[in-house]
Amino acid sequence: MKKVAVIGATGFVGTQVVKELANRGYSVEAIVRDISKVSENANVTAKSVNVNNTDELAEALQGNDAVINTFNAGWTNPNLYNDFLNGSRNIEKAVEKSGVKRFITVGGAGSLFIDGNQIVDGSDFPADIKPGALAARDYLNEIKQNETLDWTFFSPAIEMHPGTAGIRKGVYRTALENPVFDENGRSVLSVEDVAVALVDELEQNKFLKKRFTAGY
Repeated sequence: MKKVAVIGATGFVGTQVVKELANRGYSVEAIVRDISKVSENANVTAKSVNVNNTDELAEALQGNDAVINTFNAGWTNPNLYNDFLNGSRNIEKAVEKSGVKRFITVGGAGSLFIDGNQIVDGSDFPADIKPGALAARDYLNEIKQNETLDWTFFSPAIEMHPGTAGIRKGVYRTALENPVFDENGRSVLSVEDVAVALVDELEQNKFLKKRFTAGY
């Protein structure tokens, strides 16, 4: 597998995924709205595509060996729930139409379980990001029904934000439905190591048709 498309390639997660793939020798197709934000080089080319135009996106994705989706509708978007869910659905349709089988998509940590309850349902869950977390949970339930793609859904650690950036350890632990906590009781993973986990999954295929999470 040599050529990988990254949707949302200039976002917080997407930027690091592109970097990780390129550093491992992959040919990366960066799918973005604004190609001027992409630093193209021998390993990275950019395409400006509207992810909600399934025909346009499907055409752009053709010829890739896999798609990694880091699409984010914007945490301050007042229509975040609908835009995330519709965007995710359209991306999934476009991947199917493109003929690419391997699809890795990034959701949220809110759908992970603690003591039998999903985090997003907790009374202390931050209200500002709840619409996005609910949309990611609903999309996870939808993609579980997809029998066409070799999909994987990744839920980041609870703490995966700019304050955790700048560290690439290259090591982490994984789980399926529950957060990975460290010795201090924190579920944390830098965005750089999120990229490591995603590209490792691309190479190892440990979680086909499953959701997984990771943390230190």
